[in-house]
Amino acid sequence: MLLLRIDSEMKDAARARDAKRLTLLRALKSALKYREIEKGAELDDVAVIHCVQVQIKQRRDAAAQFTAGNRPELAQNELDEIAMLEKFLPQQLTDAELDAMAVAAVAKAGVKDAKGMGAVMKVLQPEVAGRAEGRRVSDAVKKALATA
Repeated sequence: MLLLRIDSEMKDAARARDAKRLTLLRALKSALKYREIEKGAELDDVAVIHCVQVQIKQRRDAAAQFTAGNRPELAQNELDEIAMLEKFLPQQLTDAELDAMAVAAVAKAGVKDAKGMGAVMKVLQPEVAGRAEGRRVSDAVKKALATA
């Protein structure tokens, strides 16, 4: 289970006296605990993956802000944290795999134009959960709909 892996990594970081990694893992653990309280039940791996994706998105946004504010050292710190968090995600789909899945989802949903994008996303999202970011999925669906 992913929660046990995070706990184990946290213990390893503490033993190695890796303050940066330990701080990040504690923040992740805190976010997971908040999500567990919101949900009112123990988190499964899908919920943990979603929470990790949210943390990554927050750090990407922060890195973009730091870059825009001419603070490259802080942006790099955020990018380093993203790299550490991505280790908890399943293997990401390649663009070719995602495009093929999007074309199949368009065919399955029977949609011919961009108005049916929501229907295609409903079909595709469960298949790619945790293996591709929402923006990449959306772009692949748009591309598939343009060629349909």
